[in-house]
Amino acid sequence: MEYTRLGHSGLEVSRLCLGCMSFGDPGWQPWILDEGASQPFFRRAIELGINFFDTADYYSLGVSEEITGRALRRFGRTDELVVASKVFFRLQEGPNRSGLSRKHIIQSCEASLRRLGVETIDLYQIHRFDPRVPIEETLAALDHLVRQGKVRYIGASSMFAWQFASMLGASALNGWTRFISMQNHYNLLYREEEREMIPLCLANGVGVLPWSPLARGLLARAETLANPRRTSRAKSDELLHARYTHEADARVVAALKRVATKLALPPAQVALAWLRQKPGVTAPIIGTSRLAHIDDAAASLDVILNDEHIAILEAPYVPHPIVGH
Repeated sequence: MEYTRLGHSGLEVSRLCLGCMSFGDPGWQPWILDEGASQPFFRRAIELGINFFDTADYYSLGVSEEITGRALRRFGRTDELVVASKVFFRLQEGPNRSGLSRKHIIQSCEASLRRLGVETIDLYQIHRFDPRVPIEETLAALDHLVRQGKVRYIGASSMFAWQFASMLGASALNGWTRFISMQNHYNLLYREEEREMIPLCLANGVGVLPWSPLARGLLARAETLANPRRTSRAKSDELLHARYTHEADARVVAALKRVATKLALPPAQVALAWLRQKPGVTAPIIGTSRLAHIDDAAASLDVILNDEHIAILEAPYVPHPIVGH
């Protein structure tokens, strides 16, 4: 396993992050693996040297955090592991139960600490931007959690670059804890983040943690998009069909298949190798429902694409509408 620093921070993370949205309560989504079925994935990830695990309070409405915390204590050495969680979305009905107000951030963090079974969350991330709350209130609340010792580092997730720039500027102006990471939507089928967000992150020493690096499995299968509902997850995953239906997407998938065939490698390894070689990318967040997916992801660290391969993969791409914010 390779390790690197997350952004300009001192936090050392593996070049792959295991995303834990797939582990939780099948009642939340039919493709979710319950606690018993999820254990081998945590064990295998740690065996491979992965020390970076990402979950959120919203995943299975808290159950993912509970399962993740128990599994990491069982299989890993917590001093070496980096546990990330997120806050924003609604878990329950009622006022003050969502968003990035000071009240919701602090209450949610305390609840996440209990579910994870830890005293401190290594990387606490805002899951989305909240236009209803002054950024100063959000940033001051996050800084308060760091100063209390409940959070070690803070990160952000999908938003417009101007919004993130405003938050970085306010943090600098007020001496508050700065974001060290941006978890954003980025893969071969969706590259809009290359226009503004990734250059902003590079200029400010912010590590990039792409979510959906395999486009919810489409790039792993590298099949025709004529029947995208083939897998059990795809049958119920409406976000997949909302995000990856552009006519040019099929041409990108075909290009991926050509390069993978030429290199005699699984398409997933090629797609992840392309992403890992892009400027600013620290660790793709790998979601998985099969152990072989983790092995493929780890094997991708040994794949180096040359300029010709990259040109073939990137040539069919056309601008897309903004999605994922």
